[in-house]
Amino acid sequence: MDPISDPAPDPGPAEDLAYRHAPGTPVTYRAHQRGIDLTAWLRIALHLPGFLLGLALVTAAALALEAWVGLSAWVPVALWAGSGSLVFHRPTEERIARHLLRLHRPLPHEQAVLAPLWHEVTARAGVDGSRYQLWIEDSDGLNALAAAGHIVGVTRHALERLPRSQLAAVLAHELGHHTGGHTWAGLLGHWYGIPARIAWRALTLLRIRASRSLSPTAALMIVTVAGYLTYLTLAATYGLPLLLLALPWLAAAVGRRAELRADAHAARLGFAPMLSALLHQTLAEEEGDDPQGTGLLDRLLSGHPDHRTRLHHLQQYL
Repeated sequence: MDPISDPAPDPGPAEDLAYRHAPGTPVTYRAHQRGIDLTAWLRIALHLPGFLLGLALVTAAALALEAWVGLSAWVPVALWAGSGSLVFHRPTEERIARHLLRLHRPLPHEQAVLAPLWHEVTARAGVDGSRYQLWIEDSDGLNALAAAGHIVGVTRHALERLPRSQLAAVLAHELGHHTGGHTWAGLLGHWYGIPARIAWRALTLLRIRASRSLSPTAALMIVTVAGYLTYLTLAATYGLPLLLLALPWLAAAVGRRAELRADAHAARLGFAPMLSALLHQTLAEEEGDDPQGTGLLDRLLSGHPDHRTRLHHLQQYL
């Protein structure tokens, strides 16, 4: 890797990060830079119904297009099925970061802070940090993100406020999402579920418009017929479609497990004390702003575990 300049003086009132790998020194990289853990497999499995429904919708549209203009239906279906590979396409990632996630590349003084920290984190993990791209989000929140195949972003507020050691812990957490396969698995599921979401929104819009123009008698007849067809479907499939109602809850549970795995990744690299200190600070601030806390339903549908749960799981590394 290219030599990287030393970090600028720490603007935050906290301990400095004890560097183990000075920039420019040899680093041993792992043979396998990334993998796919159990949570990534579960996330893919939970997105499978959306993918199959999207495949059915795209196939139906392709067959209609074939009947209309004569284009083979396999062409658009194959293009759609292979479009997920763009998750790892660097120019596409660049557009995702800039236009969808609203990120921008670090300015020179921001890069001077992030580069040594990222080098230290990736060197401890045995990962080639040059494969990833660092981004900045103009936000007042203390947050960071990992997306697509190589995107690692932090908010400007986190960059300016967090001590270097805690910022490195945050970066180690996001690296854990990449090395565990969480980021690309989630993005692929979101991408292949777009046709199903478009169809659902179109049906919802038609239902709203129809409900405004139909008489009560006609609306009752439609509801009755739809209910009967639903009953026949559930009876014929032994109620399996009801499992779709559990998908949001299961997806949230898998998301929480992925966050705990990313915490464990950062802790194994030596950042457990820094991450724990950051969580304690964030917990105190949130309890001061909202003493009641979030409800049970909100916690079950959240893809992030609460701070107390994360602190509990970090105890074994302290």
